Amino acid sequence: MAARRTPRPITNADRDRVAELHSQGKSRNDIAEIMDRSGSTISKIAEKLGLTFERGPEVASATAARQADLETRRQLLATRFIDIAEDSLDRIYRETTVFSFGGKNNDYNDHTFSEAPIADRVKLMTAAAIAVDKSLKLAPAETNAGLDAAKSMLGSLGAALSEYVRAEDETDGEA
Repeated sequence: MAARRTPRPITNADRDRVAELHSQGKSRNDIAEIMDRSGSTISKIAEKLGLTFERGPEVASATAARQADLETRRQLLATRFIDIAEDSLDRIYRETTVFSFGGKNNDYNDHTFSEAPIADRVKLMTAAAIAVDKSLKLAPAETNAGLDAAKSMLGSLGAALSEYVRAEDETDGEA
């Protein structure tokens, strides 16, 4: 655990140094490190001096590019997880050799099955389920906004048809 610093009073020299470093384009954290002060102290000094650490458009565009790169990588990982899930499920129906070592001489024994044994099927299905779950966390399935609109339209149509039938029944009863 890091030792706690004893608070030092903020001096005019501190204010001048923050203003100087800020004018050089230094970030809040850089200034804090240079001055051996906490980031919150630098923020307080800057606020009193009317200075901000807002980033310019070039930083915003670099951040957007980085986020786009990360999204692409998440999509690629999600695709790999789906590949793993499909491979796991396919292995259930492949020929499988089960082996063991045992006996007093630690002999090797194996047996080949036309499909994976039940215990292995469960493990493969679990692996597939985990892979799908991880895939969906990286790249959630798109919701279908059109489906909600269709449900709403069908609900309205159903209500209108019910009203029409009710009105027709009332008309038939009057005749």
